Amino acid sequence: MPEQPGKNAIEVRGVRKVFGTGENQVAALDTVSVSIRENEFFTLLGPSGCGKTTLLRLIAGFDFPTAGEILLHGQDIAPLPPYKRPVNTVFQSYALFPHMTVAQNIGFGLEMLGKPKGEIEARVAQMLKLVKMEALKARRTSQISGGQQQRVALARALGPQPKVLLLDEPLSALDYKLRKEMQIELKRLQHETGITFIFVTHDQEEALTMSDRIAVMSAGKILQVGTPRDIYDRPAERFVADFIGETNFLEGEVKSAADGSATVRLSTGAEIPASLPEGFTPSGSVTLVVRPEHAQIGPADANASLRGTVENVVYLGTDTHLHLKLDDGSAFIVRRQNSRGGGEALAPGNRVGVAIGPNAAQALKD
Repeated sequence: MPEQPGKNAIEVRGVRKVFGTGENQVAALDTVSVSIRENEFFTLLGPSGCGKTTLLRLIAGFDFPTAGEILLHGQDIAPLPPYKRPVNTVFQSYALFPHMTVAQNIGFGLEMLGKPKGEIEARVAQMLKLVKMEALKARRTSQISGGQQQRVALARALGPQPKVLLLDEPLSALDYKLRKEMQIELKRLQHETGITFIFVTHDQEEALTMSDRIAVMSAGKILQVGTPRDIYDRPAERFVADFIGETNFLEGEVKSAADGSATVRLSTGAEIPASLPEGFTPSGSVTLVVRPEHAQIGPADANASLRGTVENVVYLGTDTHLHLKLDDGSAFIVRRQNSRGGGEALAPGNRVGVAIGPNAAQALKD
C-alpha cells in the first residue's frame, strides 16, 4: 500500500541487529525498513521472538543497531543514548516507585529534567486530568489497582511531552475486561495528545482495535504494513493471513490475471474471482485465503463453489461457527452472524454448499 502524504516521525532504514559472535550469531532483525508517521498509532505485531521488542529497544536507545539508520524527524538518533532522545517508554511491568504517591511518580521524570517546581505542578495536574486520576493523586502506587498503575505509568511517560511514546506490551498483565477498556483509553490518549505511539503486542485483536497502521513481523522481518482492514482483509503472505484471525486456505490454478484480480479454478472445477496483493501477478498454482465470514452457506448443488458436510456447530452468542469437512477431505469454517429468529438451523451431518462471491478471496504471494 503506498504511503499517504505526511511527515514521518520515525524512519528505520535497513536496520540489522545481530546478537552473539561467530557461529553463535543470531540476527534478531534482518534489514528492516519502515516509516512511522507523525501523530500515528503504529503497532508492531508478531509472535514471541519475531524481533518486535528488539526494534522498540533500538528506537528507545537501550540497544544499538549492528547496521542501518534510525531517524527521528530526519535526525539520525542511532548513536544517541536514551537520555538524549525525545522518546519515552512504558514497560510491561510499569516500573513505578511504590513508596511514592501517584502525583510524585508522574512528576519524577520532570524533576530529573530540572523543570521548575511550578511547571512540574501544572504538568502533573494536567496529566492527572488526562488519565482521570485526580482523586487518587495522594495515594501510593502500591495501594492502587493494576489498571490504575497502568494509567500512572502512561501519565509519567507523557509528562515530559516526548515526540514518540513506546509501549512494550503494557496491557498484558491486565484481566480481559480491563484490557479491553484500556485499549479504548490508549487510543483516546493518543488522539488527545497528538503524540506518535509505537505499540508492541502479540495480540491480534489488540492491534486491530487500536492501530492506525500495523506492521506484521516474523523471524526478524516486516512482512506487511497496512491499516487494520488491509492486514485483515488483504493479507499479502500466508503467515500474515494465518496469524491474524481465523482463516481458510484454498488451492487453485490461475486461469487469468490482470489489473489486481485473477480468476482461479478450484479443485471442484468452480472458477472464482480473487484479488491480488499489490505488484503480484501469479501464474500456475496459487493459494487463496477466504475469511470465515466472507463465505456463504447454501445448498450443496452445482452452483456451490465448494461442497461438504457440517462436522461441528459452535454457538458464540453474536455469531455461529460452522466447521465443515469438504468433499476433498479438507477443513473449512463459515461464520454466520446470529439474529433474533435466526436462519436455517444446521446440525452435524447436514450436507451444504459454500458460495465464494466477489471480493471474498485473496491470493497470497507465498
